[in-house]
Amino acid sequence: MEIAQDLKMKALRATRASRTRQRSHSVSYGRPEERSMSTTNTPSLEHGTDAKTLRKVVVAASIGNFIEWYDFAVYGYLAVVLSAHFFPGDDPAASLLETFAVFAVAFALRPIGGIYFGRLGDRIGRKRTLAITILLISGSTAAIGALPTHESIGVWAPVLLVVARCVQGFSAGGEYAGACAYVLEHAPREKKATYASWVPVSTFLSFAFAAGFTFMLSLLLGGTVMDDWGWRIPFLLSVPLGLCGFYMRFRLDETPLFEEIEDEDVASTPFRETLREHGRTILLFAGFIAATALSFYIFTTYMSTFLQVVGGLDSTSALLSTFVCQILAACLCPFAGRISDRIGRKKTTMTACILLLAGTFPAFALGSTGSMALGIIGQLLLGSGAVLTGVVTAVLMSELFPTRVRYTASAVTYNLAYTIFGGTAPFIATWLITATGNNLSPAIYLLAISIMALVTASRLPETSKRSLDF
Repeated sequence: MEIAQDLKMKALRATRASRTRQRSHSVSYGRPEERSMSTTNTPSLEHGTDAKTLRKVVVAASIGNFIEWYDFAVYGYLAVVLSAHFFPGDDPAASLLETFAVFAVAFALRPIGGIYFGRLGDRIGRKRTLAITILLISGSTAAIGALPTHESIGVWAPVLLVVARCVQGFSAGGEYAGACAYVLEHAPREKKATYASWVPVSTFLSFAFAAGFTFMLSLLLGGTVMDDWGWRIPFLLSVPLGLCGFYMRFRLDETPLFEEIEDEDVASTPFRETLREHGRTILLFAGFIAATALSFYIFTTYMSTFLQVVGGLDSTSALLSTFVCQILAACLCPFAGRISDRIGRKKTTMTACILLLAGTFPAFALGSTGSMALGIIGQLLLGSGAVLTGVVTAVLMSELFPTRVRYTASAVTYNLAYTIFGGTAPFIATWLITATGNNLSPAIYLLAISIMALVTASRLPETSKRSLDF
């Protein structure tokens, strides 16, 4: 039985290799005339994707991902303002907790979105699925900017906010894993992490843009106007951004690896097959992604609130600090990708966990001083571990799972961990400080999760030299 299966796999690989050679000058992007130009005088890379086409793939996938996460970031940065408009009350801390609870509710829909869009992506392709997700999240984000407040319609205001956030979470469930798979299924084997790193680059830039744009609005409009109606503008900006992202993604071609799959090889039930054949890998990888999710959202979203609530910084200074740190984090991502390609995934995951263990307490201690300069240093200490975990997670999502269920498996694993540990991060961090009275209690939580990630990462296989054609 095993010999027959082995012969079948060898025959399938030989067929795919033959098709790849035949298609070496036909993998395209955009209109027919652009396709002919993209394969002229350009060196051919693995999977028949030339360098010019690969750059366009990375840009298009990254821009779409940028738009997706900009929408999520805006909610986090405007949490204090939103709490006043949708959850008014005598206790500001309770209002903020309710706002972050809605933030977490959106993540409850992410695994469902991951299953739905993962199945869709493994059946109809990466390109079409990614075009759908961008429209959904842009529309739901714009809806938040147009919602009436609690003062106008009472309890229906937070109800509608929850609905909009749920649509955001559902569509985001199919975004990140799909973007990573799309890039990596075009990338050369020896530079997978280098190319994958551009997806987290766009993620950090989206948070930086959200922080910077909100900061500029606060300066231009003033605090009173910003609190009154100016907070709506960042959400409404998702309309032109979303249309731009949809246009770019709609013009993309499908990935070479997905096109090589025969109709009979497409998984009929990707989710069931994923759980049956890759359950152990999913659990181990989710354990590592827990640290990725928690460190990412504390670094990108919660630290801005921490600097204000605990450190005593005003909102403008906190946003400026966050903006600077996100830009620097984005700049570090390509270097992290090159390092991972050089030393391998196992050493990268272990190093990332050690960086989180070493930098977490100093990060929170410096953030609580009330100094913007020390706050930036603290955020960067935390950000170094967040960057490395994010980059290696982006490439492992495709390396650990075969093409026929790659979208489903990676989306389910990623969103399961992000729902439990990422979406709840601001809420739990705020609750821990309120319940214990200890401003460093969120650091203890992150340390515990980092230890768990270190253990699970040590049990994952080394995949840096593995071809994605399996």
